[in-house]
Amino acid sequence: MGDMDLGFAEERGKEWLTNRYFPSKVGGKPAWLELEQLPTNRELLCVTCQEPKTFLCQIYAPFEDEHNFHRTIYIFVCRSTFCQDCNSAKNLTIYRSQLPRKNKFYSEKPPMEEGDPLPEINPSKKLCIACGCLGPLSCGRCRMVNYCSAKHQRAHWPHHKKVCMAENQGENKNTDIFLPCVTFPEWEIAVEVNDPSEETESDIDNESLEKKSLEEYQNLVAAGKTGTLKDVADFELDKYASESDTVDDKIFRKFKKVVNKDPDQILRYKRGGKPLWIADVEQSIAEQLQIPNCEICGSERQFEFQIMPQMLNLLKDDHLDWGTLAVYTCSKSCPLPIGKGYAFEYIVKQDLFLNENKK
Repeated sequence: MGDMDLGFAEERGKEWLTNRYFPSKVGGKPAWLELEQLPTNRELLCVTCQEPKTFLCQIYAPFEDEHNFHRTIYIFVCRSTFCQDCNSAKNLTIYRSQLPRKNKFYSEKPPMEEGDPLPEINPSKKLCIACGCLGPLSCGRCRMVNYCSAKHQRAHWPHHKKVCMAENQGENKNTDIFLPCVTFPEWEIAVEVNDPSEETESDIDNESLEKKSLEEYQNLVAAGKTGTLKDVADFELDKYASESDTVDDKIFRKFKKVVNKDPDQILRYKRGGKPLWIADVEQSIAEQLQIPNCEICGSERQFEFQIMPQMLNLLKDDHLDWGTLAVYTCSKSCPLPIGKGYAFEYIVKQDLFLNENKK
């Protein structure tokens, strides 16, 4: 990837978003890279509510070295209202997976993206038909489909019961469908190189516009119509105002100014760069920025990319909210130990909440 890349959501058929094509995407089921040592179900349980986390997105970000010819970062999130704490990333899990060019799963030649799409390459273990994670449980009646948990089995049962009960009648047993309560809507992330020279501080603030935006936002708050970053239609960030004890005006104005150049961006990628913060980090997330070193090799972690609040509009889930999610990964992207297909990485969550919404 280039000096600064921006990611935008685009519609694409899900058959083109499988691991065969090494996608960057939002929602749906994870397109697993390494296919033998997947994250365990226990690892994907929320530490607060002990329910399965939902696959949020994955970013395909390889680079030239022996171990990282294929490389993908995965993000999972708990969707429970009770697990959304302001400026806390405890409801999120990040994984890194990578493979050399010559590996046991994929051809050394890039896949052709013309003609009919090729089928997904299936892992060696069975997956949950509802969410796409490991599925150690099977339907007790037909034994034809698997699940990660009783919760996902219950969610999927209304769609599975007809084919389950008709198993001996030769009916189609393909019940791989979209369940809004289990997975998010699926989008491809198309990445474009951004010109960093456009992101300067030379732009002149329009103070009258800022004042008008502040008044509009305060009117919405007074009417009880807003309170979180995704409540304003189309993510018009100029309609937000900072609260004096939660957000520094200068930082927030810079955030708005940069984002408004490409208002549909859902991803900002710059490995080794710096995130675009929405608020004063010392006041909001100083503790989170004590980034732990890589647990495998001991190297420092560095910033790699951030997820922007515009992504929230794609998820159709009113329980979720964030200002930005900043992902930090091993600076060496070190080889994983034998028998380990996915390594934990680190994420920082910065929010912009009104006083009454702070937890």
